[in-house]
Amino acid sequence: MRANIEQQSDPGASALSNDRARSQQAVAQAGAPEERSPDLSPDVVDAIIGARGQLNVVGELSGPSTALVVIDMQNFFVAPGAALEVAAARDIVANINRLAAAMRTAGGTVAWIRMTFEPDELSDNWTAFLPVNGGPDGAGMFSAIEPGRSGHELWHLLDVNGSDLVVNKRRFSAFIQGSSDLQAQLDERGVDTLIIVGTLTNVCCESTARDAMMLNYRVVMVDDATATLNERAHRAALDNVAMFFGEVQTSERVATMLATGSKVRR
Repeated sequence: MRANIEQQSDPGASALSNDRARSQQAVAQAGAPEERSPDLSPDVVDAIIGARGQLNVVGELSGPSTALVVIDMQNFFVAPGAALEVAAARDIVANINRLAAAMRTAGGTVAWIRMTFEPDELSDNWTAFLPVNGGPDGAGMFSAIEPGRSGHELWHLLDVNGSDLVVNKRRFSAFIQGSSDLQAQLDERGVDTLIIVGTLTNVCCESTARDAMMLNYRVVMVDDATATLNERAHRAALDNVAMFFGEVQTSERVATMLATGSKVRR
């Protein structure tokens, strides 16, 4: 059974394309280097530059103090025909793998986060979520993401290394109480900066970014290494993170900062 949250054609795509061109122009006028600017709305770019004097304040990354947090790139979301398929998530795999390799080379941490439901957990603890967001048989549909089921596994084209962290989370946010031990593992490694990628941009990625900021992590969400059901929802989540919870950068920019940054912990 498919979720009642469907991928839809986006009638505002052409308007967003025009917005993207104006956003690039706003950044260029502010004196930013000539490279692709993050995919943000022009009014958001203007507001950020007006308040901060520049679009992004994270200009360098120290590998050992930084973690790439890859959210929910599992078969349940990525595989064709999956119950909650995010087709665009397959398009960001190459960028995620590139960032993971750059993070390891820089001496940083790569953490693969898996959305996880234990048997009967949905019917016991998610009664406000179901059936509104899961359909009449929502608990049955989401059982595909229980440990041991194929939907719970990471997408096979992801480059997962034996030195990486693999962390199960039980809530949309990886940091909310009772969700996972991610914070403890990152704190043990001295991590203070998170690069957030994965899916869905406006659900688990944004939820994790919000809580990470409230725990005093520096947060960078990567616009071309996150994905959701349509471009409008993707842009809205990026705008919100950039305005209030961190900043948004491109995978190219993040990879460059990792390659040129310090390999000594701050």
